[in-house]
Amino acid sequence: MSLPSNFVNAVYCDPGADRYKGNPLIEALPPIMSVQQIKKGLTGKVEFNPTDIYADGRKRAHIISALLDDFFQPIANHLQLEEKISIMIRSGYVGRNLSDGSLNRHMQNGYERIMSGQLDSFRFANTRSTARSLSLIGCSGSGKSSTVNRILATYPQAIFHEEHNFTQLSYLRIECPNNGSLKSLCLNFFREVDRVLHTNYEQRYGQKRYGQPTLLALMSQVATHKAIGMLVIDEIQRLNSRRSGGQDAMLEFFVELVNTVGVPVILIGTPKARPIFELELQSGRRSAGFGSLFWEPMRATKSLSDCQTGKSKRTEWIAFTDTLWKYQWLQKRDEIMSDEIRDCWYDLSQGVLDIVVKLFVLAQLRAIAIGLERINVKLLRHVYDEELKPVHPMLAALRSGDPELIAKYSDLHVQDIDKKVLELRKKIDDYQLDESSEKERYGGNEQALRLHSLLRGMDCHSDLLVPLIEKVFADHPNLSVREMIPLVLEWYENLNQKQEKAPLNNMIYIKEKDWHKLETDDIRFKSSQGEQSLIYEALKSQGIIFDLQHWLEKAG
Repeated sequence: MSLPSNFVNAVYCDPGADRYKGNPLIEALPPIMSVQQIKKGLTGKVEFNPTDIYADGRKRAHIISALLDDFFQPIANHLQLEEKISIMIRSGYVGRNLSDGSLNRHMQNGYERIMSGQLDSFRFANTRSTARSLSLIGCSGSGKSSTVNRILATYPQAIFHEEHNFTQLSYLRIECPNNGSLKSLCLNFFREVDRVLHTNYEQRYGQKRYGQPTLLALMSQVATHKAIGMLVIDEIQRLNSRRSGGQDAMLEFFVELVNTVGVPVILIGTPKARPIFELELQSGRRSAGFGSLFWEPMRATKSLSDCQTGKSKRTEWIAFTDTLWKYQWLQKRDEIMSDEIRDCWYDLSQGVLDIVVKLFVLAQLRAIAIGLERINVKLLRHVYDEELKPVHPMLAALRSGDPELIAKYSDLHVQDIDKKVLELRKKIDDYQLDESSEKERYGGNEQALRLHSLLRGMDCHSDLLVPLIEKVFADHPNLSVREMIPLVLEWYENLNQKQEKAPLNNMIYIKEKDWHKLETDDIRFKSSQGEQSLIYEALKSQGIIFDLQHWLEKAG
């Protein structure tokens, strides 16, 4: 019998701890990972080819946009969460074993509870759950759900044990329904099991008028029968206390979910769900578990010195942004990020990882669309003001540090991010139409266009390149692009030297509206990046303008 495409055959290995040995449900899971393996397994796969920097804007826009999905850099929170999930899944299986009959006792117990209507009774004393619970609370965009999904993706979801003719579901992830009903949450559970295992539980149980206690018992039976290793419930802030019978009833439901269903449960939500967990902490009904993780945004702390080596240690914020900074496909990119840009980046994003990455992506697209080809503070602020308006209230609340404000705005997110990316791509297309005249002179010669891009990457000004490239293809048509480069560079240097000796009125004039496209050390570029009234002070602070007054005072 061939298995569905999302199933894998069980392969058993040493589970790494005596407590787990002899349990096929644990031995079929991947081995416990080391820290290095976790980092490698979670890190996003981003391909960076330096030659793509000199590709046309349309292609670069597609490459840059992929960062929204592909970039993921593990930090300490991620490693801590992976360890907790690893322990929770394996510990939850300790009381459910295919080999010693404990799983069958769980199933028999659940069956008799449903058939007798005594949903709180336990026939077998040793069927008590070994499951644990964990709540994960943080603002929208802080990486809670994406991190959990990446960790769970390191496990095969549906595992078939041929020897036992049994299918194991290592994890199940569901979302709270928009209507905020606990009963609808139960039905979402059956729907997701059906989707993964191709069963029909929703049809069997959803069309009957079962009450919440009966649905919970049925969930328990399905969870046992399919050996679900972990249940993840996302967006719990959607639960409506009125529809669910009040906060007490909601808390009772979650405690019962762990104790009755017998499966480790992770509850994920924004600070709007905080009242549920505050009630849990204050009550004596708290389920045995790992408690709550408050997933705070990354902190922009300063570098510290290692007490043993005396060397400076990079903080998580610096390490994260340094890694992301490498993924720039801009032709005038700064290889080293300035403290001014890093501080501005944090102030605008408040360390919310989703906003950090989206701001970076949108800034690159904007830099290409306007011909700037670099990221600076002025550009970051412009993108923040124009493209990230929906999350301004949440980020302002984070800056204030007020818990009530943070809870009020905690689930805001950047709406229609794909639409914003498409709009910027359109601007890139429009900009390239304006800039394409010089390239059209090559008559569609791809080798000439490639040579043009390579030389621009070597800081050669495009207004000098077109006639030189036309000349090299006319004079030396049999040379390869690699052989043409030194020849054009020699001509370019000679032409530059002649221009330097030429009178000022013979130099190339660049309109003020195009000053932002010049090199970083060009005074005209520096002028384009500041308010007109502040240009003098900015140039003075950088030592470009001689401070005569200060010199006179110093001279006495």
